[in-house]
Amino acid sequence: MKDRRLIGLLLAGALLAVPQLSSGTSKREQDVNEIGNRKIAHFSIISEEKEVAIGKQYATEIDRTAKLVTDPVVTEYINRVAQNVARNSDLQVPLTVKVIDDPAINAFALPGGFLYVNSGLVLAADEEDQIAGVMAHEIAHVAARHWAAQMTKQTILSYATIPLMLTPMSYPVYMGLSAAMNYGVPMAFLKFSRADEAEADYLGIQYMYKAGYDPNSYVAFFGKILQDERRQPGSVPSVFMDHPPTPDRIVSSVQEIKEILPKREEYLVTTSEFNDVKARLQTVVASLKKGEKEGPTLKRRQPTDDTTGAQNGGNTTTDDDDNPPVLKRRD
Repeated sequence: MKDRRLIGLLLAGALLAVPQLSSGTSKREQDVNEIGNRKIAHFSIISEEKEVAIGKQYATEIDRTAKLVTDPVVTEYINRVAQNVARNSDLQVPLTVKVIDDPAINAFALPGGFLYVNSGLVLAADEEDQIAGVMAHEIAHVAARHWAAQMTKQTILSYATIPLMLTPMSYPVYMGLSAAMNYGVPMAFLKFSRADEAEADYLGIQYMYKAGYDPNSYVAFFGKILQDERRQPGSVPSVFMDHPPTPDRIVSSVQEIKEILPKREEYLVTTSEFNDVKARLQTVVASLKKGEKEGPTLKRRQPTDDTTGAQNGGNTTTDDDDNPPVLKRRD
C-alpha cells in the first residue's frame, strides 16, 4: 500500500511539473501554416492506441442503440465535409463520421476519432460552414486529446488505482473502478471543462480557416442559438447546456479570429449541394418517422350470441365490455 501511495504521489508531482502542451498562446500554435505539424495534444498516461480502442468500444454501443441515418447521399456528404476539416487539422488518428436521426442540435466526438452528427444540427444550419464549424470544434477535442488528459488527471488524483493502470491484464478492472468512482458522465457523452471548450473554440476556428471556411460563421451560429434562447427560454440545445456560448466565449473567438487569422478575399460559405442534402435529409427523417411501428396493443375479443356459450363451455359473460367476465351458475 505504501508503494502504491508513493507511485501516486510521484506521478501527481510529475503532472504538476509538466506544463500544458497546448496553451493556445504560443506563436507555433498561432501559425495556421503549421497546422498538422504542431504538438497540441495534452499530456496523458493513456496511449493513443488505447484511447482509440476505448472510443471504438463506445462507438459500437452507440451504433447498436442509436437510430443512424444510412442514406448514402447524406452520409457521404457529411463525411466529406468532416474529412476536409480533419485534413486541415492537427488530428493524428483517422476520423469516422456517422449521422444520427435526432432532432437535437448536437454533435459529439468520442475519444479516438469517432464523430457523430445529429440530423437536427444539419437541419438547423443555414449554410455548410456552420456545420463545418461545429464539427471542427469536436475534432479539436480529439486532436488535443482532452478526454485522455482529463482521465489522466482523475487517475493521478485517485493514485490508489494507478498500479491497476500500470498492470496490462488489469485494465478492464481499472475501467470498472473508474465508472464506480463516478468520473463524470458516461464516456460516450463526456462533458469537458470550460478551459477545454475554450481551447476547442480556439483550435476549431483555425481548422475552419485552413479548410477554406469563414470562422466568423461559427460565431454567427452561436448568436443564432442565443437568439432562439431569448425568444423561447429553455430552448438551448443539449450541445450548449453545460458549456453555453457565453458572451466571453464569443468575444474571445472574435478576438482570436482578428489576431491570428490573415484576412482572405473569399471563403467557402455554402454550396448548392448543401441545400440539396438538407432537403433530402428532411425527406429521410420524415420517412423514418412515418415508418416507425407502434408497439403491440391488446384488443378485446367481441363475443357473439352464437359462439359465446360454446367458447365458454356453457358459461356466459355480460355484454358490457367495461365489466370483467362473470361466471353464472348452470341450471
